[in-house]
Amino acid sequence: MQEITIWHNPKCSKSSEAMEIVQDNRCEAKVVKYLEAAPDKNQIKTVLKMLGISPRELMRTKEDIYKELKLEDEKNDEALIDAMANHPKLIERPIIIKGNRAIIGRPVEKIAEFLRS
Repeated sequence: MQEITIWHNPKCSKSSEAMEIVQDNRCEAKVVKYLEAAPDKNQIKTVLKMLGISPRELMRTKEDIYKELKLEDEKNDEALIDAMANHPKLIERPIIIKGNRAIIGRPVEKIAEFLRS
């Protein structure tokens, strides 16, 4: 079985639900508490490729730091990736990685299907 990695925030209910789904599906998962061990720019770029989305689509646009940094006006993808590397709270959660694929676990119902595929 492929290793599963989950970018997890224990204080987030959706992230905790994702952990339960991973455990219920009897998957061994490497848990990355990404607020404590922030992913670097290359890790973020790799996940973006796996997800097939733009940097902005990976961002939590309702976070105060998003507004403070005036990211809604930022057009440069590199600057958005820098912001996520420097402020991991901006990264949408949970992210589940399996092999060379990844999903954002929202809605959480998508996770079980992803784990079985």
